[in-house]
Amino acid sequence: MDLHNGLLYWPTTLVKPTHTNLHIKAHYDVIIIGAGMSGLLTAKALVDEGLNVAILERNEIASGSTSANTGLLQYSNDIMLHELAKQIGEQDAVRFYKLCYEALDQLEAISLSLPDNANFIRRPSICFASKKGDVKMLEKEFEMLNQHGFPVEFWNDIIVRNRLPFQAPAALYTMNDAEINPFKFVVYLAEQLKTRGVHIFENTFGNIIEDESTHITIKTMHGDFNTSRIVYTTGYNRLPHGSLTGADINRSYAIVTEQNPRFEGWYEQALIWETARPYLYLRRTSDNRVIIGRLDEKKAKPTKGQEKIEAMAEKLLDELHRLFPSEAFQAPYKYSASFGESLDNLPFIGQHPDEKNHYYLLGFGGNGTVYSLLGASILADLIMGRKNDDARLVTLDRKYGLT
Repeated sequence: MDLHNGLLYWPTTLVKPTHTNLHIKAHYDVIIIGAGMSGLLTAKALVDEGLNVAILERNEIASGSTSANTGLLQYSNDIMLHELAKQIGEQDAVRFYKLCYEALDQLEAISLSLPDNANFIRRPSICFASKKGDVKMLEKEFEMLNQHGFPVEFWNDIIVRNRLPFQAPAALYTMNDAEINPFKFVVYLAEQLKTRGVHIFENTFGNIIEDESTHITIKTMHGDFNTSRIVYTTGYNRLPHGSLTGADINRSYAIVTEQNPRFEGWYEQALIWETARPYLYLRRTSDNRVIIGRLDEKKAKPTKGQEKIEAMAEKLLDELHRLFPSEAFQAPYKYSASFGESLDNLPFIGQHPDEKNHYYLLGFGGNGTVYSLLGASILADLIMGRKNDDARLVTLDRKYGLT
């Protein structure tokens, strides 16, 4: 399934090198299906363990959801901490949030090893109340975040008015989040991993997967691959093995504006989002553009018609002007993209409940890049035979999971 349609911005920021398919080894310790954010981060975690790894990508590296990823990195999630606490218990909810918070440090460390740091920059986040009735929700969230040591401030309407060019009844200001160029991150990390011995095979679709007692065979048009374990990091595409329940695939719209180096009024160039669902989100880029998106629809495939994309882009420009009325913007980049959300707002990470050599990292949700990092760490432990106490939070055999 095509995961996006329209003119994307991130692929224009870097000329992607080609990957010549290598000679297939007789056997790999682990084969990863999917060369996006989750696949590359999983490969790094496993290479760090000394394993022999190959990645199979049915298209090209970073050509799927990575190209449409808006690159907001936050420890807060689509489901607020106090809401998650009601769902899974306060202790587990806080632990999950802390995993996300720690993942940001790990993503920064990896970015610092890449050219341009993949445009990783620490930013605060501002989540504003979309309506007056949402203020109590933000007050509850502030109390729980603050109680458990997360860096957060509560802004009333007066503070919002003094710091932002738009009005809102309240906002949460969280610190130590970040932004990144996801396309650069994946492409640069792939080049780094190649120097460490990872075999990357583009345009290689594993259409038949046979699990025998001694090994797994993946049959492709380029030949057969043999491995001891297989990891599926296929994002929102149909799984080649197993069936996922408890997830919705929808589509969204986003635009990227022209450069505006004189832009003023954006408090600390923070990442901005809101309490409404689906929520509006926006951020700056390192070359002074604005990325803004929302307008979600309950359809899995991205819009094909350019006329619909143009109409949605105009609505997003109107939203941007509403928030920053003194600025005028044009949007040369506009697109529709598919995205996935789990029904319990947690990613799907772990070992297949019945087939023990099959593993999954499916970071469904608005915090997918952060999920990819924490998921790669969990899978490294599981594959190496180490106990990981956090794996139970995102296990595949919960109410919503894998069959």
